[in-house]
Amino acid sequence: MADPPEISFAAIFACSAFAACFAEFCTIPLDTAKVRLQLQKRVPLGDSESTPKYKGLLGTIATIAKEEGLFALWKGIVPGLHRQCLYGGLRIGLYGPVKAFLVGSSYTADVSLFTKILAALLTGAVAIAVANPTDLVKIRLQAEGKLAVGALSRYSGALDAYRAIVKQEGVAALWTGLGPNIARNAIINAAELASYDHIKETILAIPGFTDNILTHILAGLGAGFFAVCIGSPIDVVKSRMMGDSVYKSTIDCFFRTLKSEGIFAFYKGFFPNFGRLGSWNVIMFLILEQVKRLFS
Repeated sequence: MADPPEISFAAIFACSAFAACFAEFCTIPLDTAKVRLQLQKRVPLGDSESTPKYKGLLGTIATIAKEEGLFALWKGIVPGLHRQCLYGGLRIGLYGPVKAFLVGSSYTADVSLFTKILAALLTGAVAIAVANPTDLVKIRLQAEGKLAVGALSRYSGALDAYRAIVKQEGVAALWTGLGPNIARNAIINAAELASYDHIKETILAIPGFTDNILTHILAGLGAGFFAVCIGSPIDVVKSRMMGDSVYKSTIDCFFRTLKSEGIFAFYKGFFPNFGRLGSWNVIMFLILEQVKRLFS
């Protein structure tokens, strides 16, 4: 995913932000379903009267649409777009420069997989440290289910959520869950960018393959799969930390979830998460590669 030298940082930032926002809009219903599944607590054994509200990707989407309306699937889209403008633009825009910095300006050989992973870890951590408030607001809005009759929503919208959180919980609360969020996004960014970069290079080395849409789709699917396999446990902890204030810390959330729900709780929403990240990566990288050509 090396960028031609004539593409400036501002241009690649703009291309990345646009591609990320487009992918976000297309796939956020899957993300909403994923968040609801991750926040759903396990029904205790022997409790015959309680059944999980959400069951599977399609079941969760259907339940949300039926109870809350179709547009509820796009809850959190405004802060989601805020997030992608910042996080998407920075993590991808900085990846090339950081990778070049790590190998040195005089380096001409192929960049190692380790260097790609390190560059993506660094850019993912920096980008989400800046964009964490947008992630927090997005999850708070997505976490709200159908309200009881007469009950008021916690937030009227994204801007109201920012204001309310600052007023009620303090400015620092906007960075709630920053630890697991940095860990999650640095790791997933490494899985996405480094794997996309490496898979694309591997595919292009196969006779008959060229730098075209098929190559971008295959590399994007591979990037999404690696990202979900590696990042799901951290993603569950992050969603619970941001969506529920009962946890004292990241470690507390991890061990309480493990104790009450078991190891498989960390892979709740795995298939909707792969459906989301797989399609998200395909759309994002596909759009990014086409838009970049306008500037090259």
